[in-house]
Amino acid sequence: MIKKLILLCALSLPLAACADDVAPFSGEISAQALLNDYDKFSEYYTTFAPTSKDIALMQKLKGKELVVLFGTWCHDSHREVPKLIKLLDESKVELASIDYVAVGYNKRDDAGIAEAHDLQYTPTFIVKDDGKELVRVIEKPTGSLAQDLTQGL
Repeated sequence: MIKKLILLCALSLPLAACADDVAPFSGEISAQALLNDYDKFSEYYTTFAPTSKDIALMQKLKGKELVVLFGTWCHDSHREVPKLIKLLDESKVELASIDYVAVGYNKRDDAGIAEAHDLQYTPTFIVKDDGKELVRVIEKPTGSLAQDLTQGL
């Protein structure tokens, strides 16, 4: 029994040593790179068809800042982040800025952006005006993404 346990531990050591090699991407990324490099994001982008009402709602974000915190490994991010990109593309709304920040499994990034925004769940979409947080949408919207992002604006 002890020999089997030792063998099991010895066999698992190489897996533990490789764990860092398979860590998900973490850091800032462009929408185009995200769609080009990650198939699930591209697939959801292609299949999502926003309504004309949602496209019109996105104009309420004009001049606002948007921070998108997500995981390339996260199924909710696979679904919601491409929706946002498509809504932005089709509405052509002019944002003051947009930052897409991918986080690791620990929900952190090297620049500390996720921690500065108290990230708990992915994805998290934060709408700001002049640095002040106005809206936060966490994981999945209660209505449509466009409705939740523009609620109260």
